[in-house]
Amino acid sequence: MALEKLKPQTGQRSVKRMFQRTLMVLFAMTTSMMISTASFASCGSLTMAEMNWASAELMAHVDKIILEEGYGCDVELVAGATMPTFTSMNEKGEPDVAAEQWANAVRDPLKKAVDEGRLHVINKAPITGLGEGWWIPPHTAKKYPQLKTALDILKRPDLFPHKEDPSKGAFVGCPSGWGCQLANANLFRAFEMEKKGWVLVDPGSAAGLDGSMAKAVERGENWFGYYWSPTSMIGKYNMVPVPFGVPFAGSDNWDGCIVKPEQECADPKPSAWTKSEVNTVITDRFKRAGGPAVDYLNNRIYPGAVMNGMLVYMADNQAGGADAAIEFLQKHEDVWTKWVSSSVAAKVKASL
Repeated sequence: MALEKLKPQTGQRSVKRMFQRTLMVLFAMTTSMMISTASFASCGSLTMAEMNWASAELMAHVDKIILEEGYGCDVELVAGATMPTFTSMNEKGEPDVAAEQWANAVRDPLKKAVDEGRLHVINKAPITGLGEGWWIPPHTAKKYPQLKTALDILKRPDLFPHKEDPSKGAFVGCPSGWGCQLANANLFRAFEMEKKGWVLVDPGSAAGLDGSMAKAVERGENWFGYYWSPTSMIGKYNMVPVPFGVPFAGSDNWDGCIVKPEQECADPKPSAWTKSEVNTVITDRFKRAGGPAVDYLNNRIYPGAVMNGMLVYMADNQAGGADAAIEFLQKHEDVWTKWVSSSVAAKVKASL
């Protein structure tokens, strides 16, 4: 009788133990899945500025693919531009990322935002070989190796004849209304270029500036003027940057005179162009929440020659940022796989 009573109790204990084990296994599996999912999606959702120029479009779309496929982020691209994007990030905390923020235009307010912890510069040079300044075609540099600096070129206006007055040299500046127009006009005065036989040419528009360079290079003519890199024009024609032959004359001269209207710059000093700085900037929220995705943004650096080559591809094929990103990831695997782990690289490759 006692044995008969014991059997069902023992069976009940056995069932109970089995049930407990099952619960433990299910709990472990669920926990593992949750940890895996949380790890994969550690950066969560974020917004990224897609700036309104080609190199920034490319960078934004490359970042989107790598962050989504490699790190499990959910990335929304939003329209952006240098000043509006910075202002929005500084005042509203959005978007979370500006991949290609040109720092010269926002130097003081950016420093304040960083000092106060609202924004963070996590990559001080995401593109190498960039900058503004004066350029000549490669065939000119090869034919006249003695033209090593701008000071050398300024002695030879005869090599760059102005079409309307061949007795003068033509220096092609920026179109009216561009910020660089003021800098070039004041440097023209600082180097006393008019006295040396030069004319400052206003190309009228971006198309006029590009056309001026393209026509001269394709005809094998000499050309001397302002441009910037990375751009498709510099990449396509392999333009040669010209050292100024003088040092940078200080921020007081540059910020207090060179970049101002002529009436506010009575005595401009000859100077090399101010150093161009591009940063990747993120919000404090994303720095705290982004996890390994933040490390990726810090690691990625585009070689200048590669970026210029991609901009030529975009121009020649009328390709937008999305198509160019696929081209970059497929063609320049040797570049971007250095930015990420092998496991992340494998996920990105599999998605292409």
